[in-house]
Amino acid sequence: MLASATKTDLIERFRTHDSDTGSPEVQIAILSVRIGELTEHFKTHKKDHASRRGLLMLVSKRRRLLDYLKTHDTDRYRDVIGKLGIRK
Repeated sequence: MLASATKTDLIERFRTHDSDTGSPEVQIAILSVRIGELTEHFKTHKKDHASRRGLLMLVSKRRRLLDYLKTHDTDRYRDVIGKLGIRK
């Protein structure tokens, strides 16, 4: 679970306009931070398979959002992956 301050900071960095909280860019950023936190969790809790399933669902949801963004607006897609550093 993300702290509200962290989530607010992510929304501020990735929003497309002043009242934006649900654009694909914001959702991808929030999912990326949650994926990073869960990845760190698994370094110490190797047998936590229930959370591992949740991680796989988050990764697939982020993948779907990235695919959507790539097909609809390539410039925004490149901008998001550049800011997050999730692709080569």
